[in-house]
Amino acid sequence: MAGPDGALGGTFKIARLLQIISLIAIIGMASNFISEMVANNNAPSDVLVGTLSVTCIAVLYCAITYILYLDNILPYLIITASDGLVLIALVVVAIVVGKPLSYLNCRVIGSSSVAESAYQLSAELKSSLQNDGGMVKYSNWIGATKSTCYEMKAIWGLSIALW
Repeated sequence: MAGPDGALGGTFKIARLLQIISLIAIIGMASNFISEMVANNNAPSDVLVGTLSVTCIAVLYCAITYILYLDNILPYLIITASDGLVLIALVVVAIVVGKPLSYLNCRVIGSSSVAESAYQLSAELKSSLQNDGGMVKYSNWIGATKSTCYEMKAIWGLSIALW
């Protein structure tokens, strides 16, 4: 027997499905960035590792609660409190990811009138990596390329949408 039918049951199913889709998109983008950093022999940014950790836990949580809902054994009061805790974690992710992004205009990255030359940017990133023990500094990295900027803004937007 499936969970309660009706408008609330349908809303719960749709909301969980949209949450899982958004979380999987965030996991894909964040893990791609971490993979690029590791491939370049750099320690990944703490912000991205934290984002990946929180979203993986949130996907698992959404899947478990959906299954419990379908089996009609979802304790609504407990799950409401748990949803609140997951919400707090996602709010923290959105704030940490978005704080430096909110000041960044992706359209001007790479334009010669605003950005430094590619050589200067790579030299700055290299010296930053040497000073930080090989760890990629998040605030420097998000402005490295236009595509990185847009993808990080997508992660930020999806994190906000999950609220």
